Amino acid sequence: MLYGGMFLIAGVVLLWIIYLLAAQAIHQGSALPFKIITANLQPIDCNALPSGSSLQADEFNQAVNSCMQHQRDLALNTLLKRSLLALIGLAVVAFAFGYVMAGRVLAPLGRITRTARGMVSSDLKRRIELDGPDDELKELADTFDGMLDRLERSFDAQRRFVANASHELRTPLAINRTLLEVQLADPEASPDLQQLGKTLLATNERSEQLVEGLLLLARSDNEIVDRKPVDLAEAASQALEQTRGEAEAKGVALRSSLSPAVVQGSGVLLERIALNLVQNAVRYNVAEEGWVTVDTAAEGGRALLVVTNTGPVVPAYEVDNLFEPFRRLRTERTGSDKGVGLGLSIVRSVARAHGGTISAEPREGGGLVMRVAIPM
Repeated sequence: MLYGGMFLIAGVVLLWIIYLLAAQAIHQGSALPFKIITANLQPIDCNALPSGSSLQADEFNQAVNSCMQHQRDLALNTLLKRSLLALIGLAVVAFAFGYVMAGRVLAPLGRITRTARGMVSSDLKRRIELDGPDDELKELADTFDGMLDRLERSFDAQRRFVANASHELRTPLAINRTLLEVQLADPEASPDLQQLGKTLLATNERSEQLVEGLLLLARSDNEIVDRKPVDLAEAASQALEQTRGEAEAKGVALRSSLSPAVVQGSGVLLERIALNLVQNAVRYNVAEEGWVTVDTAAEGGRALLVVTNTGPVVPAYEVDNLFEPFRRLRTERTGSDKGVGLGLSIVRSVARAHGGTISAEPREGGGLVMRVAIPM
């Protein structure tokens, strides 16, 4: 459009200049270099010329000038009409030519865009590798390839760190747990030592949960490449079974309405989504007559997992903070027996890795409505 518009404006200006020059040339070249004293005229295409002979000289010259002016106007009008038609035709050709040329010139940008969209943090092997002259577009493509090289090295280092941290952090915690369990199993241990061992064992277990949560959060930040069919209804059912004992101990009723909702993804991570949501719904509930409802369904090309619970009133402005690591709602969500503050952060990270979203809405009367939507 820009190319065609500029051509059209330039064509109009050029046509106007040609018209003015033609009019000036015709006007300067139309003066008769002679005078007619007497003539016998037979007009062909000019009504201003009288027919007959023996006309007065002034009358005859005036008639000739009028006729010449008429012919000049007719020639200029014909020139203008034909030039406008030619300009319209050339404008159409210019727009078509501009469209083709713009497509060819911007093709490298399209290639860069497609490569950028196709990149995921777990697969940074693709490169643009643009061929051609060393112009601005090739410089941009080379810069983008260099950035991808740096990102690939960074993510490789991150994955190596996660693998090393997984081993280095789990091993001492497992050793501590074993030593504490052996000490607690000693029948000769004093009551104070038994109480200290139980406290240290609970602290060690919390540290293990924190490490597991951090490692899972780091792994789930990457988009899932190896995808398999997973039914969210089955994942939710497994989560309900794992949480049933805790719910019964707290007096929380579990309800479910599970319809098939198959997505492509990681079964372990999707089950973690359901488990974290159900555990949070059970742990942050009311003391009496609490309940948790879990629903799955397929709707509009997306698989939905909805977890609703009773619980404390959550202000709408606090909802977004719940998805941040180690962020809890006021003091009732900071107890050490309720987790390490990574559950919803892991849920959001896993949902994003599957191309989905998670949203939370305060429920009237207290509690939350957590909604996970993943493309099918």
